[in-house]
Formats: sequence, C-alpha cells, structure tokens
Amino acid sequence: MARMANTHLLYLHGFRSSPLSAKAQLTAARVAARHPGVTWWCPQLPPSPREALALVQRGIADWPAGRMAVIGSSLGGFYASWVAHAKHCPSVLLNPAVDPARDLARYIGEQTAWHDPEARFFFRAEYIDELRAWDVRGQAPGGAELLLAMQGDEVLDWREMVERYPQARQVVLPGGDHALSVYPEWVDAVLEFCQLA
Repeated sequence: MARMANTHLLYLHGFRSSPLSAKAQLTAARVAARHPGVTWWCPQLPPSPREALALVQRGIADWPAGRMAVIGSSLGGFYASWVAHAKHCPSVLLNPAVDPARDLARYIGEQTAWHDPEARFFFRAEYIDELRAWDVRGQAPGGAELLLAMQGDEVLDWREMVERYPQARQVVLPGGDHALSVYPEWVDAVLEFCQLA
C-alpha cells in the first residue's frame, strides 16, 4: 500500500537564526505556492534547548501521526533528528549540527540574533546539558533521512555529518558555505523528499 502524502511540515532554524532566514522564507513560499493544503510551521525557537523542544512538542502534539515531515538547518537539524525520532517521520538535515553541546560551549554569554542585531539573548551554561539530554545519536532514525552537507561549511565539519547520518540519503556538495547558499537549487528536491500532499 502506498504511503499517504504528508499534510504537515515543520521547519526548525539554526542557532542565532529565525523564521526570517533565507532558507526558511524560500521553503515557506514554495510550500504555499505548490502545496497550499499543507500546514506549515516555522517557530521562533528560544535559546534554551529544553524550552525550544517543549515549544515544538506543544505545537505538533495534534499533528496527525504518519502525516508530517521535518526540515532542520544547523542546530535545527539536531532538533529535527529528535523530532523525527519521536514522531517516526522523515527528516531533511541541512548542514546539521552533530555535537552542539561541544560546539556551542564557546558561545556561552550574550549573543545577537542573526536577522536582527539589535535583538540580544543570553546563551547559558546550563543549555549545554540541555543539548546533551536531547541527543539521539546512536539510536535508529525515526524515518527516512536526507542529508544536505556542504564541504565548504565554515562552521561545521561535513565529515561529521556524513558519519552521523550513515542511513540517510546523502548529498555532499563541494565548496559552498554554512548558510547553504545553493539551497534555491535544492529546495524542490527537499520538498519532494518530504512527500507533501
């Protein structure tokens, strides 16, 4: 029996990012244009990982089982793996953070928001332990995975991404950057993988 198309799509942005990111905005526009019946949600995630995933859990609590997909970029990719594991849904991982508890330790303190430098937040030491609590490395994937990794990512190591997601359909591209500037060329393939209604 063919799998039913997904009616709900969650997009999770990265550290210091927001729903105003170029990738989130492009994805939202493409979903609205080509899949107008799909429920789209890209929440502004708080800096606390515990609060971020609590917000996500509340937001998708009533979403139909087996009818959703999740896309995550950078830190959002780390969160997306947890969501996919919990909801048994497909996930798309865009230059995902593999070990944010390690990588974000140097960012403890006051930070600025990428899309609004006037907006400031405090990244607290206890958030590192919160990140460890949500880590699903070593557990079987919750659903089909698509990894889009750039070898030129100046923030995260693409080799760790490839190693972290061995069961994913892996697209590893030469050059590029952490912002995934080539995303406009790949957004259609991303949404096709999500199998939207």
